[in-house]
Amino acid sequence: MAAENGELTSAGYINHHLTNLTYGRFPDGSWGFAHGAQEAASMGFMAIHVDSMVWSLGLGMIMFIVFRSIAKGFSADKPSKLQCFIETLFDVAQDSKDSTFTKQAKNEWIAPMALTVFVWVFFMNLMDLIPVDWIPELFVAMGVEYMKIVPSTDVNIALGTALAVFIMIIYYSLKVKGPVEFTKELTLQPFGKWMIPFNFLLETVALLAKPLSLGLRLFGNMYAGELIFILIATMYSAGYFIGALGGVAQLGWAIFHILVITLQAYIFMMLTIVYLSQAHEHH
Repeated sequence: MAAENGELTSAGYINHHLTNLTYGRFPDGSWGFAHGAQEAASMGFMAIHVDSMVWSLGLGMIMFIVFRSIAKGFSADKPSKLQCFIETLFDVAQDSKDSTFTKQAKNEWIAPMALTVFVWVFFMNLMDLIPVDWIPELFVAMGVEYMKIVPSTDVNIALGTALAVFIMIIYYSLKVKGPVEFTKELTLQPFGKWMIPFNFLLETVALLAKPLSLGLRLFGNMYAGELIFILIATMYSAGYFIGALGGVAQLGWAIFHILVITLQAYIFMMLTIVYLSQAHEHH
């Protein structure tokens, strides 16, 4: 949305920074990149947010390379600072698992998986600290109209990550309890065998609420944080902040947002452990 003189308005600036680079099928059957949110919406299900996918997979690959290099160069005598830092993170994940996970179950995959979830979500959140104009404007100069670089501000990425956790919940529920006991858990509680349809409805809603709450919590908090960065930049360009005041406002919110970024990754990890712990518990 631009003004009559061709300059980008505040609403247009915000809309541009919140629009994903979307590739999909147009209503006429052709394929291509959408030019704006309306065209992206017209694609419906047959569309993909290219920027979210590329950045999330790229950050995951960086995480994999770093962890693999630490594992290959592991040294008990002269550990590097990065190795000590990774070991500290693993201790945090292990302690979180030991304090939360059901004591009767033995599953050595939970702590490494919790660490992976924490670091990957943290990496995706961390992109929110890059100044809002740097990378999008760089891609505009290269001819790419839209570029969102914070994958966790895309509801598809947040819910997709939560869906992976949900699949693990179902997998371990069936593996640990067996199909019969898991079915009984969904149908015979909380009101007994005479209320099976109502029990099933309640338990299904509770089960589906886990990935929804997990993904939407991450998305909502990170989207709000990104929007505030964009609003501060908009107010600065509109003259509401004078001189270095705009930079101070961005820096102040960035410092506070570091806590939000870390906390959201930690909450995602802890809820993953809790939900998988419930999948191992026999009722």
